[in-house]
This record gives sequence, C-alpha cells and structure tokens, in this order.
Amino acid sequence: MPLLLRRLTLAAMAATTALSPLLVETGLTKGALAQGMAPGAAAQSQQQTWFTSPPTSVRFTNYYWYVMLASEYYFTVTLPSNAGAGLGGMVIQQTRGSDRNFQFFPNQTTAFVGTPRQEGKAFPVKAVFDDASRTMTVTFLEAPQPGQTVTVSLVPQNNPRWADTYMFAVQALPAGPNPVAVSLGYATMNIYDTRGN
Repeated sequence: MPLLLRRLTLAAMAATTALSPLLVETGLTKGALAQGMAPGAAAQSQQQTWFTSPPTSVRFTNYYWYVMLASEYYFTVTLPSNAGAGLGGMVIQQTRGSDRNFQFFPNQTTAFVGTPRQEGKAFPVKAVFDDASRTMTVTFLEAPQPGQTVTVSLVPQNNPRWADTYMFAVQALPAGPNPVAVSLGYATMNIYDTRGN
C-alpha cells in the first residue's frame, strides 16, 4: 500500500474511533444518525425528551398587590419557533416570602394562548399543589406548540397575609417521555399592606 494511502486510512480509522464515545455520551446511535434523525428525535427514541431551543424566561402578572386580596397569578411563556417540542408542563415553586401558608386552588388552574386580558384558545390542564414544598405542577393535556405564547393562571385563596417580596422558581417541561426540565428563572411578586408598605 502506498505510504500516502496508508496514512489516509489510519486517519479515517482514528476519526471513527474518536467519534464512537460521543455517540454513546449523547445517547445518539449510529443507526439514528444514518437515518438522518434530528438530535431531539433521537432523544425521544431513547425515552427522554428535551427542547432543542428552549424558552428562556417567564413574565409574571398580578393585578392586585395588597395583602389578603382575592387575586390571580399569571405566568407567561413564549416557545421559540424552533423549540423542537411542545410545552408539556410547568413547575412553579415558591422560594421566597414570609407567608408560606397561603393556599392555592389547583382545580381552578387554567391556561390559554396569549397574555392576561388578551386571552386566546384555552388549553386543558391538570394541576397538583404540594403544600410541603410549595410547588404547583401543571400538566398540559394538549401541548402548546412551538411559536406560541402561553399563559398559565394560578388562583390562590387570597394574596399572602404579610407584605413582602415573594419569588417563584419556574421550570418548563417539553412534551414527551421523561422530559428534561429547563429553568425559566424567577417570577417576583411584591405584596404590600394596606398602608402601602
């Protein structure tokens, strides 16, 4: 075998060897790549789902800022058009605030296309509230699709009884098996007492 051809053959073998661990680490198979599957599709074939281009932030809206008022908390998310998956759910956890006992009504949780007071199509959801961890888990029974702006509305019994800055950590879940959650950051809610403090 000519020297140049032998060097090219050895280089090709080395490249193949170097690629194999990458295929294992990312969960992609040679068969999937050979079939031209996108990484997101390959992830689903391995029973795990993630956003290929995830949403990155959440917008919070509350129209009633005083203690003990009846209110509604809106969490708005925009899915990128190239998200690679629909929105399967959201996880919202209170992480800050002096009142950790105000209750929510999970069965009154709703979701819709658009923003508060500009509501579009409604999405059926199932919501579960865990009081010990202060976490609301919202599951979309019909997943909003990439490119859509979606708002989830949570209904508390009342606003917290104590004035403070309250914070909620928000995660988005892609629609599919074993979703990999992405953080959308924190929603901040300022609650004031009746004297404006």
